[in-house]
Amino acid sequence: MSVNTDRYQTAAARYFEAWNATEPEALGKAVAEAWAPEGGYTDPLADVSGHAQITAVIAAAHEQFPGFVFRPLGVVDGHHDTARFGWELVNEAGGTPSGGGSAPVAGFDVVTLSEDGRILRVLGFLDRIPAGA
Repeated sequence: MSVNTDRYQTAAARYFEAWNATEPEALGKAVAEAWAPEGGYTDPLADVSGHAQITAVIAAAHEQFPGFVFRPLGVVDGHHDTARFGWELVNEAGGTPSGGGSAPVAGFDVVTLSEDGRILRVLGFLDRIPAGA
C-alpha cells in the first residue's frame, strides 16, 4: 500500500507555522492556511472551533511563554485523513541548532484533515506541562 506522506508533512508544517507565528496578521493568515474554516482544536486546556478562537488560543500560548517556539519531535505519521506527531515548546533564546534549550511543555497531537489537506480537528495531548499551567 502506498501512502502519500507529503500530505501529512505539509499539514504538520502548516500547523507549526501557525503555532510559531507571533504577529497578529501573520498568525491569522497561518491559521487560515492550516485549518479549514470549521476546524477545531481540543486539548486538556482548550476546546475551540473556528479561525478566530484557534488564533486566540495560539496568541495566549505566546503570552504565557514569550520567546518560545513549537518544534516537532520525531516523524509525522499518518493514514487516510489522520496524522499524528509529537512536539515540544522550546526556549528560542536558549535553543541551539542541535536542539538544546528549555522545553517546559511537550505533547502529542492527532489531526484529521479535510480533502484539501487543511485541518478539521486537532486532538492534543500534553505529556509535560509546568506546575500551575
